[in-house]
Amino acid sequence: MTSMPHIHTVGLIGFGQFGKLIARHLSPHVPLVICDPALPPDAISGPNQRAGDLATAAGCPLVILAVPVHTIGSVCSEIRPYLQPDAIVADVGSVKLEPVQIMQSRLPDHVDLVGTHPLFGPQSARAGLAGHKIALCNIRGRSHLPLAAFLRTVLGLQVILTTAEQHDIEAATVQGLTHLIARTLSDMGPLPARMTTASFDRLVEAVQMVQGDPPAVFAAIAEANPFAAKVREDFLRKAGAVVGALDAELP
Repeated sequence: MTSMPHIHTVGLIGFGQFGKLIARHLSPHVPLVICDPALPPDAISGPNQRAGDLATAAGCPLVILAVPVHTIGSVCSEIRPYLQPDAIVADVGSVKLEPVQIMQSRLPDHVDLVGTHPLFGPQSARAGLAGHKIALCNIRGRSHLPLAAFLRTVLGLQVILTTAEQHDIEAATVQGLTHLIARTLSDMGPLPARMTTASFDRLVEAVQMVQGDPPAVFAAIAEANPFAAKVREDFLRKAGAVVGALDAELP
């Protein structure tokens, strides 16, 4: 990997929708060993991609955890014995405080830790990664710096260096409200498609971007983020106040 020459192989644990997206964009630059117990080995095939067991994937210089947030704890416990000195472990979860705390407590001191949150998904990144954003939280070591350089210069991503707490505070609004509104609109469907405005079309785009997300993604955004509940409550209270003011103005 450019800017990270010691990363000769990447272990990818998890091959769901986002794991496949990672593999598609990383495999042109570095060989991948992919482990997903839920899939048969022959389901993993592609240039520079091969299936491997947990020990092989976790023994790579860079290990990416593309697994649901609620499984991070068990996965960290399982990979711990196989992690090599000076390896890097990174997650890609939609929340950061909980995964960061788990990785710090369950993974050995001889590995660097980076929390990441790609601020895009398979739908929004259909045309490529360039220009999309990714949040990076340094947890342990200094590997976040060359990793940020690779993401920026090779993959064309906008890298945002932040803390786990600040990430979750902002994500509670950015993602929490987006998913709440999109899921609500989706449940009201079918939505009008003929006489629409540009602003309504944008809302429909938001619905389409998130309606295919696995339930675990929404659960992480809505429940695992400790700031999400208050944002929802504030939004619903203010929405109720707007409706109340409108009702008061009507004859």
